[in-house]
Amino acid sequence: MKNVLHRIVSLVMAVLLLTTTTSWKVEKHYCMGHLVDVAFFGEAQDCGMSMTLDEEIEPSVEKMSCCNSEVIAKKGQEDVKPSFNDFELDQQVFLAAYVYSFIDLFETEVQTHSSYTHYLPPKIVKDIQLLDAVFLI
Repeated sequence: MKNVLHRIVSLVMAVLLLTTTTSWKVEKHYCMGHLVDVAFFGEAQDCGMSMTLDEEIEPSVEKMSCCNSEVIAKKGQEDVKPSFNDFELDQQVFLAAYVYSFIDLFETEVQTHSSYTHYLPPKIVKDIQLLDAVFLI
């Protein structure tokens, strides 16, 4: 139970760190009130019906377009400074020795399946080695 709880908390903390430090952008393009394209982290493609009016020819005409774009952006943290990439040589040697010495502690144990767990061994009536006076030296 403790192991499962530890993994869940680790996963939640990793996702929380990822979402708070990453910038997110969702852009939606509507044409005549209908959703045409949605883009994550980029720009949505337009439908090709955007009206461009030349202001030199008709400056009094307002630009009216049937297209509309909506952008939802969330800026992430910019002041996150990783300090793990500037290890000195003695710190690198210590870390390598620590990892090398404790790497076998976290291996899983292989459980062997024994089919004789429900059977008891036979009872010893007489010690045959003692009766025959045969000893292993």
